Amino acid sequence: MHTGMSIFNLSVTEVSTFHLVGFPGMESAHIWIFIPICLLYTVAILGNCTILFFIKSEPSLHEPMYYFLSMLALSDLGLSISSLPTMLKVFLFNSPDISPNECFAQEFFIHEFSAMESSVLLIMSFDRYIAICNPLRYTSILTSARVLQIGLAFSLKNVLLILPFPVTLVRLRYCKKNLLSHSYCLHQDVMKLACSDNKFNVIYGLFVALTGILDITFIFMSYALILRAVLGIASQRERLKVLSTCVSHICAVLIFYVPVISLAVIYRLASRSSPISKILMADIFLLVPPVMNPIIYCVKSQQIRNVILEKLCQKQS
Repeated sequence: MHTGMSIFNLSVTEVSTFHLVGFPGMESAHIWIFIPICLLYTVAILGNCTILFFIKSEPSLHEPMYYFLSMLALSDLGLSISSLPTMLKVFLFNSPDISPNECFAQEFFIHEFSAMESSVLLIMSFDRYIAICNPLRYTSILTSARVLQIGLAFSLKNVLLILPFPVTLVRLRYCKKNLLSHSYCLHQDVMKLACSDNKFNVIYGLFVALTGILDITFIFMSYALILRAVLGIASQRERLKVLSTCVSHICAVLIFYVPVISLAVIYRLASRSSPISKILMADIFLLVPPVMNPIIYCVKSQQIRNVILEKLCQKQS
């Protein structure tokens, strides 16, 4: 065996390709289904690139809150780019086959960027907690160097957390079954095709899911502490003003976690749910957060809105 051989080639597979699925029974309409999907991808990629461009180029946005927003935009961008190739193959080119190696690589990146988005939403909840509950020490606690360290630490944590997915999948044997449930590869979907023992994959998948539950638990705890601090403010007007700074983040949390939880419930009730409902919810999970997050932050953040309007006015003049 050559030492330079990829780890993905260590597996002994009896199935040469996996078969991706668009919308079963609607194959003739896939080209028309791709039009709105393509529009969503375009909005997601352009929107997140716009956020990143303005945060990088505008000195007034060089603050912890906007650094964390740029991390969220990078996660959304990665999520969109990771799933786009197979979406194009299935819906536009009617080419649903994918090699196991490509599938393992794709599921790593999809799960990696999903985990990173969950982590960034958690970090942003801590940011809002410090800004509201300890405003005088905000700049001393969240320095630029510390923000960079936090981002790198969570990125490394998520790479180490998700890396066992492709490493363990590649060691399984796949025979007879090759039909996946979506137009992209997910760990829980791929491991069901294995004809060898996949108990470790099941257990480790549950462990990764638990880390996501921990993220949402800590986010909830942060907002419980924020709410307690806000209720201590005498003026109702001041309460609303403080809470308004959290609206964008709360919307981002809901947009990300509601589809995740809904998808988990649908899989739990697999025998009673239609395949279309699973596919639709999984597509919403991948497509909606990257599309909506830039829109929410552009609409709700006056500082970002002012910068965009100022740049547009400069171009027109």
